[in-house]
Amino acid sequence: MTPTCYQVNLQSGFGGGERYTAFFAQALEALGIRTVLFAHPQATFWRAQLPPGARIEPVTSDQLTRRLASLHQAWVAFHTPLPAAAVAVLHAAGAHATAFAHLPWHDRDPAALRPYDLIVPVSHHVAASLRARGLSRVYAEPLYGIADLTGPRSAPGEVIHARPVYDWDLRKVRERVLRTLYPLYWRLQPPRTFTRAPGIALGIVSRLTTIKQFPQLFERLAPVLARHPAFGLEIFGSGGYASVRDLRRALAPLQGRARWWGHQQNVGAVFAQLDYLLTGLPEKEALGLNVIEAQSSGVPVLAVAAPPFTETVADGITGLFYDDPRADGGAAFERLLHRLENESFVIEPQRAAAHLARFSVAAFTARVARLVEHVGRLRPGARLAP
Repeated sequence: MTPTCYQVNLQSGFGGGERYTAFFAQALEALGIRTVLFAHPQATFWRAQLPPGARIEPVTSDQLTRRLASLHQAWVAFHTPLPAAAVAVLHAAGAHATAFAHLPWHDRDPAALRPYDLIVPVSHHVAASLRARGLSRVYAEPLYGIADLTGPRSAPGEVIHARPVYDWDLRKVRERVLRTLYPLYWRLQPPRTFTRAPGIALGIVSRLTTIKQFPQLFERLAPVLARHPAFGLEIFGSGGYASVRDLRRALAPLQGRARWWGHQQNVGAVFAQLDYLLTGLPEKEALGLNVIEAQSSGVPVLAVAAPPFTETVADGITGLFYDDPRADGGAAFERLLHRLENESFVIEPQRAAAHLARFSVAAFTARVARLVEHVGRLRPGARLAP
């Protein structure tokens, strides 16, 4: 019988954690381990993301508790932590509960992860935050991620059309109302097709979420960029109403040099139009799949010199660092702009090869294989249930 890993991801929207769930399932399948995914009933995107051998079980909270109770001696990996009572149900069945930490845990309650047998971080930065919160069952090797530029995400010649910039948070009444009204406004807008502006193209390619801290970043950087007209900013991403509003305010000094294009599925086409990728601020970021993808696409990354970016960017090889603008008001960033105005920085494939190999499918699958072995040693009586 085929060994199985049960995964739990109850998010209804598709973001970085969901892409990671798909990476993990693909690596498991390459190792001969099938995935059964317990998913939110409204998450209809999974079939297009998971490998052919995976099984998807849409479940409500009550249904999931009953299913967990039936998983005797199984391995269950959680991408969204559940309350301690749900983990206790698993333990009563003799099952092993692994939790993925997709975010740093600095400001989060460590009690949410204490019931789990093993916590798997996606970077050393995340691992350090877990240990700082007193969590000891932290897997030693970060799994990192994959530069996923396959299929429709990778066609560099595709025409880019502007799309809505909002990703509505339906927990908020205001955003539920705006979600109804905004499409009417959008249909009245003239269509826009991307063409490169003159000069040097900086890009944001990211969901505009609070963990990225783009408004706080550009409160310091936008006045600096305003003094350097050779640079323009292209924003590919969407976010909640407040996130977009606050970023617009922070970018006001740039006026028309900051252009908004909304979320784009084809990141290959996006990266083909950029000279440099800009990250957000570092401490709330776990990994940055966009950072890995940009480098693999030949686009250098400009980032604050701090983890996790010091793990995922090779300084002077695949990107350039600058000091945190909250400390120096953007002085180091301005020196970097002066440098790039006079001499462009490019990724040389031969120099970058060793760094980028860490984020290949083969390297990720090898790390997953070591995790599988570790779980087996941790619970000798458990098995990968059929």
